Amino acid sequence: MKILIIKLGALGDVIISTSIINQIIKHHKDDEIFVLTTPAFTDLFAHFKKAKVCAFDRKGLFNAIRTIRWIRKQRFSCIYDLQSNDRTSLYCALSGSSDRAGNHPRYPYTKYPAKTYHGECHSFERLNQIIKSANIAPAEPLPYLPVSAPVRNKVSIWMRSHKLTKNSFAIFHAGSSPSHTKKRWPYFQELALKIHKTLDIIWVGANDDVELNIELSNTVGINATNYFDIHGLVELGKHARFAVTNDSAPMHILSCSQIPIFGLFGPTYPRRTHALGQLNNVISANKIIAKDDFTFKPADISKISLDIVLTKLAEQKLI
Repeated sequence: MKILIIKLGALGDVIISTSIINQIIKHHKDDEIFVLTTPAFTDLFAHFKKAKVCAFDRKGLFNAIRTIRWIRKQRFSCIYDLQSNDRTSLYCALSGSSDRAGNHPRYPYTKYPAKTYHGECHSFERLNQIIKSANIAPAEPLPYLPVSAPVRNKVSIWMRSHKLTKNSFAIFHAGSSPSHTKKRWPYFQELALKIHKTLDIIWVGANDDVELNIELSNTVGINATNYFDIHGLVELGKHARFAVTNDSAPMHILSCSQIPIFGLFGPTYPRRTHALGQLNNVISANKIIAKDDFTFKPADISKISLDIVLTKLAEQKLI
């Protein structure tokens, strides 16, 4: 059989989906498997050796037509739509495949969770419900993102150049996209100044974080903005004592490192988007993350005081 797995983005969501995709691949070990994504994420799926990765731009009518024509030409026996938005629902509807698993209990999906999703659980849990509807065993809540030897070597060289050893530093991501500045906790510099005498501080991020990280690192810490790609950040995280981040893509990337990740949440809902396996390390201005409480109102992230974060770190004997 030919199997198609659809996961287009965004970055954090793609990382969350990796163990789900790996579980589907294991289930279909004797089948020909394709992963459909966007060009920005092809490298993230390169380690799935048993899957062929195909990428199409998702914007515009022309690209939608190209993608649908490609899907129909492949004659897939089964499709797992892990995106399940309007665009990918259309892909499935016009795919020609008779077996289509997705998030919504309606057409075009033939396999789906029994109840409509209203955000009552983490997105990873919902993906597990999708594959369970297709009789696939659930995946473990740990992203699957292996790191190659060249990446490990690059990180090792960088650490030696900065005289860093395992557990001698903490990773901070203080930024966010320019369109979501309300996600930014305003006390990162104060936190860094409190702990830098015992731990080095590494400021990480990408283009959106350049100016902020220059300002922060001028006071304390090492500016590693844009130095590490996704796999490099995973490897760096494996050597860190812990990480503190806003609700951001680096939070999800660092969850692959299996270190404590303290995600700071204000305007966004931690129940749906916390780093996998890190619910106990969520620090929320809203403080509504109980399993039986589904209400949520965005809160000002500055309501998370410096003392709250310091106490959380001290409780786990990390500082």
